[in-house]
Amino acid sequence: MSLTAEQLLDYIAGKARRPLTEREILASFRLRRDERRRALELLAGLVERGVLIRHRNGRYSLPRQVDLVVGPISLHRDGYGFVSAPERQTDVFVPARYLREVMDGDKVAVRIEHSPRDGKPEGRLVRIVERGLRQLIGRYEAGRGFGYVVPADPRFRHDLIIPDPGPLAPRAGQMVVARIDSFPSTTRGPEGTVLEVLGDADDPLVEILAVAYKHQLPHRFPESVLSAAAQVPTAVTEEDRTGRVDLRELPLVTIDGETAKDFDDAVAARHEEGGKIRLWVAIADVSHYVPAGGEIDREAYERSTSVYFPGHCLPMLPEALSNGICSLNTDEERLAMTAEMLFDGQGRRLESRFYPALMRSRARLTYTEVHAMLELREPATLERYAPLVPDLEVMAELARRLIEMRQRRGSLDFDLPEAEVILGLTGKPENILRAERTFAHRLIEEFMLAANEATASFLHERQAPVLYRIHEPPDLEKLQEFQAFAAHFNFGLKLSETGVDAHELQKLLAELQGRPEEKLLNNVLLRSLKQARYAPENVGHFGLAAELYCHFTSPIRRYPDLIIHRILREVLRAGQLSEERMATWKRYLPGAGERTSMCERRAMEAEREIVALKKCQFMLPRLGEEFSALVSGVRPFGFFVELDEIFVEGLVHISSLEDDFYHYEEDLQRLIGEHRRRIFQVGLPLRVRLNRVDLPRREIDFVLVEEATAAGAPPTRRKKGGARAEGMATKRPEKKGGFTGRQKPRSKGSDS
Repeated sequence: MSLTAEQLLDYIAGKARRPLTEREILASFRLRRDERRRALELLAGLVERGVLIRHRNGRYSLPRQVDLVVGPISLHRDGYGFVSAPERQTDVFVPARYLREVMDGDKVAVRIEHSPRDGKPEGRLVRIVERGLRQLIGRYEAGRGFGYVVPADPRFRHDLIIPDPGPLAPRAGQMVVARIDSFPSTTRGPEGTVLEVLGDADDPLVEILAVAYKHQLPHRFPESVLSAAAQVPTAVTEEDRTGRVDLRELPLVTIDGETAKDFDDAVAARHEEGGKIRLWVAIADVSHYVPAGGEIDREAYERSTSVYFPGHCLPMLPEALSNGICSLNTDEERLAMTAEMLFDGQGRRLESRFYPALMRSRARLTYTEVHAMLELREPATLERYAPLVPDLEVMAELARRLIEMRQRRGSLDFDLPEAEVILGLTGKPENILRAERTFAHRLIEEFMLAANEATASFLHERQAPVLYRIHEPPDLEKLQEFQAFAAHFNFGLKLSETGVDAHELQKLLAELQGRPEEKLLNNVLLRSLKQARYAPENVGHFGLAAELYCHFTSPIRRYPDLIIHRILREVLRAGQLSEERMATWKRYLPGAGERTSMCERRAMEAEREIVALKKCQFMLPRLGEEFSALVSGVRPFGFFVELDEIFVEGLVHISSLEDDFYHYEEDLQRLIGEHRRRIFQVGLPLRVRLNRVDLPRREIDFVLVEEATAAGAPPTRRKKGGARAEGMATKRPEKKGGFTGRQKPRSKGSDS
């Protein structure tokens, strides 16, 4: 018989009454000699993955059979850690005294015990199942006859000893990539070898490389991929034009941020009879140039998304494609997959059709220019683009209809400001601003949302497999917790036994606008909602109140969109997929959904870290300066403040409040003085002084100077600005439609 890992686990889970030896396990199966060898390999693999525990006496059991929890551990900088355990409701706390040999990310087995101090459950380390880290990034320093690497990530508490610097001979202060050759023990630290010298630690490009390495982001294209990209035609050929709808006379335009270099969508709209409006959304036909399974495609799948940092991009596709033949550059013939849709006066989609097209963009417009024409009515800009103004006004009319339609439907629209990092010529931050979100951004967002939703409906109607963008409804328990939290600020939320009507959340968001509690409650609500992700099983998109939704509009920078283009192309060609192709896609899509969702989260974390670093770098020369601010959040250890003039947040630690003993009132989210009854709560205006900037930990600390008004007085309203968080629990920067917000240079809205 051919024994499987599942059969082994089923036997140990169902039949074993005690830990079993290899002989006892294998005796239950009739195996030939070669099959026994294979069974032993399966056992070893299950132990390596942490699914089975191998005891010191050589016996095997499931972790739960011996009260063990196995999972990756996240270390806090103070030494303690938490083991992620999906089968438990909460992660397992492990005290620092058990973790001297453990590194962040290691997979560990811990036994649940009760603390001798307070009787609370905690984990005691049994063994390190698997090391989570084989390389690290850090700053090289020279010792006497040896070197060492100070990890860039403060969660790694051990400096890595470098016994021999080797032929690379890094200089002190340079950032390096080092391999861990031996791991820490109770008597000695880890040792390693320098693999690559990145450069000086304060070089902006080196900072990006360090973050890319840390988050395991591919950042260099292999030569084979660059060679394949060089073979792609740089212009549309006569053969390419065959079988395409000619849209070259249609006044399509691209609308992007000022610094955008890859243009993967162009739009046009016109009035039709009965007050209807027809919309064209032309998307770069990347699938024509990137065949499935080729060198470029395999690398694109590995990356799954472009990663956008201030002033720099790690693209999903080589520049020859992303900024060249696949980019809808002005006055150049390009291939596109087009969604053509007709909407009525209420913003309802009446019809849609899809086809490969040949197009030429009439103009490369920016959000600033469109804002100047549609809202500011600036004469110079109106004169410059006079032939396009009537078309833009039709687009604006349609966008308003679509916004109203989605509001009626219950779509959520968070308005959380995001940071725009202004860089100087050297790559250093010169200012941190609140990114402005105008109606021009909303216009493109709405068109991308409409095209994505129409694509999902089109494929669903033809019974084709789809990699949906799903956003599951929130858990009732989490909503109840948020309801109780919001009640402390006198905001109500109606819930039923089945959960919440999206219209109720929409009503609450509208009520919060302009209030001092807006940012806090929006963030808490976002954490109460689930994370948008990619999956072949459709459950709808709660945040957008959409029954069917997928990503179609950004194949240059998102791999799921490229998948949708390939499925759409097959459907358009064949009318309906064959059973064989259906089966192939159904086998492929679950893994692709998991992979691309993981890569999206990875990119989001890296982008967030770079922005935090730039904020710290911008504030470092301002140590000792004073700023006006508002309290933006309160915790037991202090309160966070957001500066008025610079879009930066930092902590005022409770230990710096020397005028009283302060206690945290969780239900009211405030700190209150024991004797003077002084209160620090969300929205309170203050005067603070910059006290500390910790670049490695990305932390900014302030100390209180004086209150701008008496404690408890109503604060003034803040000027609003920023992008909605359309990915709900995933604050993902988006260039175009993505339900997760946006970030320069590619702000196209949010349609996660």
